[in-house]
Amino acid sequence: MPMRIIKRLHVFILQSFLPVFAMTFFIVLFIVLMQFLWKYIDDLVGKGLSMDVLGELFFYAAVSMVPMALPLAILLASLMTFGNLGERFELTALKASGISLVRVMAPLIVLISGVAVGAFFFQNDVLPKAQVKMWTLLFSMKQKSPEVEIPEGVFYDQIPGYNLFVHHKDQNTGMLYDVMIYDISRGGDNSTILLADSARMAFTKDSRYLYLHLMQGEQFENLREQQRMDRNVPFRRENFLDKEVLIPFDANFNRLDDETMRRQYVGKNIAELRQTIDSVGHRVDSMAEENAKIISRQKIGGILRFEVNPDGDPKPYKPIKVAKEQVLNLDTLLEQLPASDARRVYDEAVRNVENRKMNLEYRAMMLSEEKKSIRRHEIELMKKFTLSVACIIFFFIGAPLGAIIRKGGLGTPLVISVLLFLFYYIIDNTGYKMARDGHWSIWFGMWLSTMVLAPLGAYVTYKAMNDSAVFDKDAYLKLFGRLIGMRQSRQVEVKEVIINEIPVPEVVERMVALKEAAQECLKGVPRFENYARYWLQGIDTKSLGEVSAVLESDVEALRNCRNPMVVNKLMDFPVLRSLWVYKPSNRRWLGIAMMIIFPVGLPVWAIGISAMRHLRHELGSVATVATEIEKLISGVKEE
Repeated sequence: MPMRIIKRLHVFILQSFLPVFAMTFFIVLFIVLMQFLWKYIDDLVGKGLSMDVLGELFFYAAVSMVPMALPLAILLASLMTFGNLGERFELTALKASGISLVRVMAPLIVLISGVAVGAFFFQNDVLPKAQVKMWTLLFSMKQKSPEVEIPEGVFYDQIPGYNLFVHHKDQNTGMLYDVMIYDISRGGDNSTILLADSARMAFTKDSRYLYLHLMQGEQFENLREQQRMDRNVPFRRENFLDKEVLIPFDANFNRLDDETMRRQYVGKNIAELRQTIDSVGHRVDSMAEENAKIISRQKIGGILRFEVNPDGDPKPYKPIKVAKEQVLNLDTLLEQLPASDARRVYDEAVRNVENRKMNLEYRAMMLSEEKKSIRRHEIELMKKFTLSVACIIFFFIGAPLGAIIRKGGLGTPLVISVLLFLFYYIIDNTGYKMARDGHWSIWFGMWLSTMVLAPLGAYVTYKAMNDSAVFDKDAYLKLFGRLIGMRQSRQVEVKEVIINEIPVPEVVERMVALKEAAQECLKGVPRFENYARYWLQGIDTKSLGEVSAVLESDVEALRNCRNPMVVNKLMDFPVLRSLWVYKPSNRRWLGIAMMIIFPVGLPVWAIGISAMRHLRHELGSVATVATEIEKLISGVKEE
């Protein structure tokens, strides 16, 4: 193959793939970005955020969503590219000219390998910084106070410590009428109520206070906390013509410091993750050792469970031998105490036990949090590599599948891509959660989706290279028919040219032998097989196989007969099959087990009885057709 043709082929494949890949990548990225928006829409709406802040958030969110969009885009683009090549018969023409599928895929293999390498460096260098910026912005937006938009006729409670009620608002002048303010910022016992006929509202210049100018109203202040000893002064009332109120309400957007999020696992690269895992691991070992020492030094009943060496290492406790008369009974001592003292002793013991329990639970919780932090960092470390491998696997699934199904456009490829990606996402998310919670090891949980999809990629690539009909509907229907015992019709084609004609005596001899074999086999097939005999014995499938072999041999031999009536009669022979329901168990212990398991055994037995009834009919048809062919050929001989 000339090198110039190969280069043109590579350029053609790249020109076909790259535009589709760019289109699908941005479409998928837009879809996952919309999912992010709907997830956090409640934290963004009504905050008065500027467009530049929202645009910055969406940019960092889009960068953070690349690991989810990239594998799906590669799968969809490869499916569409090779589906289009197959639909336009370009792939068929390339194979006919001696170019293998791997040679066609070669430029894209190099391209996707480069994308996988770039994805690794993206995960390690770019993604941590983008995630730090995104989460910092998101948390800052969550803490921002919402815009003050007081509705008419209902209480507004979005200002911490205050409830505002406005009966009517003038949209032109901004005046508020029949205003009611509940100030509970200092607690319920110090609450203040302000009523005003009208008011104006504005923010201070630094946007840290809400300014209210009230006109013609009253103020009621609760004084129960200040005057607890004087029940005659429950509150204070004040009338005013003009009053100004400042309510603390920070309306500014205060961006949090990135340093806090940068110390989290999402903001670290491989070197930082490994360093954190090592340091936290050493801390966990130290905490576990310290907990073991503390537990070993715990006293039970005032006696140490272990003796402690001067260096702090515990050694088994050796009880001190005392004389029999020195042994004191604790119950006897408690019975001699007064009831109040005994109760105090019991309360003290319960309190000591609860304190020890709380101390141990606190230490266990701290140790669990440290182990959880290690798992989080190890998962993030594994993610640096799984994206690159997923890109390669999805290409080796999408490209061969596209060559097999030969359907371009967005229809069939999109359906297959979404189904495969959902399958991948469910497995990957399951492995992630099981690894995060400590139920599975980290490497197994994070590489589970790869271990499941890699064999699928190898299988479809092998099938595509060998032009196997993976999606051949007739092949699957035929296999399904075999499993359920569906009867098959025989098709016999008449030969246009017969070189070696079969002699008539041989035809008669074959038909007589076939009829006798079918009748002999029919004797071994009972009309009704009882439940126990069916599972323990069944029928002799060996003799059935012999009859089927003889039948197929005779049909092939009689095709060389010049009499078209005889050849057409061959199609009346049924196709004898040795189904598994004829003899479902070859081992006695398995048959006994299936007999005992009635919910499974009874339905299979019913299916087997029906199949045997059809088998008797088929064997009878073999004998009948053989007799008819014998008479037909004999009549021709007599004439």
